[in-house]
Amino acid sequence: MTANPPIKPLKVLLYEAEGSKTLEKDFKRTLLGTLLSDGIAVHCLKDASEIEVSEKQPLCVVGDFETVPNHDSLEFLNVNGKSVDSVLEEIKTKADDAKKERTLWKPWFPVIDYDRCTNCMQCLTFCLFDVYSTEKGQITVKNEDKCKTDCPACSRVCPEVAILFPKYGKGPINGDVVKQEDIQREKMKIDISSLLGGDILSTLRTRHTDAKKRFSKERDEKKALKERERCLTKLKEDLDIPDSVLKSLPTQAMIEAKTQQALDKEE
Repeated sequence: MTANPPIKPLKVLLYEAEGSKTLEKDFKRTLLGTLLSDGIAVHCLKDASEIEVSEKQPLCVVGDFETVPNHDSLEFLNVNGKSVDSVLEEIKTKADDAKKERTLWKPWFPVIDYDRCTNCMQCLTFCLFDVYSTEKGQITVKNEDKCKTDCPACSRVCPEVAILFPKYGKGPINGDVVKQEDIQREKMKIDISSLLGGDILSTLRTRHTDAKKRFSKERDEKKALKERERCLTKLKEDLDIPDSVLKSLPTQAMIEAKTQQALDKEE
């Protein structure tokens, strides 16, 4: 999965440190006043060491450079030879682009309903991305930034429907009132031993073995691949898991090892 886009609006750095010329006063005054009046944050820099790069803060470094610096994490705008109006237009375009990214980004993270949680640890042993941890024996969401967008899989393995995703499209996972029939339905679907070590996985393995046998006899690779795709599609439909996550589901041995690690940590 790609990294989360910036969650803060664009910030402009008026750079007058080493490697750049001092901005002309009227140019700087007009630029500064217009940006601030448009609600774009501006910070004047006299020292390059003051630049703080953050994945969550898009920056535009504006200066009069003889040679534009080369930096992987910073975007530079050279005002040399440009009018103040053209510079303002470029900055506003960048600000609009950052705003669109913020609008399109869907913050995705789990929330534990501790009134329902029984601390069974199934979410911790199931999650591939170390979103969960324990503090003083209590399950907690520790690394929400590692959660994979649109994946509600850990909620599916929670027998008490205690893991919520506010951005999920359906209840009760999105925080709607949990009804008894919801609990029964989820328990039927998400017992982890059945989910990954029993019925579904066994079926997949059997079909995969059968497909391999057919492939060895018929030498038809397309048929084997088609069978595998059909099994994965069925699992995806049942659990509403994104393809990227589905392809990396843990084996039963991996789950047991992770569970043992969690138990050892508690001792």
